[in-house]
Amino acid sequence: MPAIVANELQDMQLRAAHVTDESLESTRRMIELCEGTKEAAIKALVELDDQGEKMDRIEEGMDQINADTKEAAIKALVELDDQGEKMDRIEEGMDQINADMKEAEKNLTGMEKCCGICVLPCNKSTSFKEDEGTWKGNEDGKVINKQPQRVIEGPNTTPQGGYIVKITNDARETEMDENLGQVNTMIGNLRNMALDMGSELENQNQQIEKISTKTKSNEVRISVANQRTRNLLK
Repeated sequence: MPAIVANELQDMQLRAAHVTDESLESTRRMIELCEGTKEAAIKALVELDDQGEKMDRIEEGMDQINADTKEAAIKALVELDDQGEKMDRIEEGMDQINADMKEAEKNLTGMEKCCGICVLPCNKSTSFKEDEGTWKGNEDGKVINKQPQRVIEGPNTTPQGGYIVKITNDARETEMDENLGQVNTMIGNLRNMALDMGSELENQNQQIEKISTKTKSNEVRISVANQRTRNLLK
């Protein structure tokens, strides 16, 4: 009888030791799993932090691009506007020269009549004949100093469903969609600025042609007047 009890007790001790070993091994596996999960979590947090910094830099870059391009576009428009005003003053100077030359030609004609009593056809000085089209109104070549502003600060039409296909549907994707909307608006504003600059340049090119034509006309007119003056002094 004591031998049977001793054997049963030994079996129970063996089973208890086996369960303990399995439990210990299970706890060790739990520790390993926790360590692995911790490393994965830390790595994920680091990657999320890096991704957040990258998104911050992207957003800052977009803001800087927007600021730089808007400043450059506005500066270009201002310079074009200043150039247009300078061209206006040059053209006004050409018009004044034309008016002064008309008055001088009248005086030369009067002097020719006084000196020669009557001007014979053979001795008559060559008169300048201006092109009426050169000195007509400036409606064709006048620079429009104030172009219609088409810069739109508000958001453009957003595509149905947004700009990106949302997967996680979290705050990061929402911010990315908003950023793309801002980029779309910025591109639209830059396009409108480019159209304004193109219109201004086209108008100024037309005015440059008119100024060139008026300059040539004044050169010929002055040359003819000088010749008439030399004839009077002979």
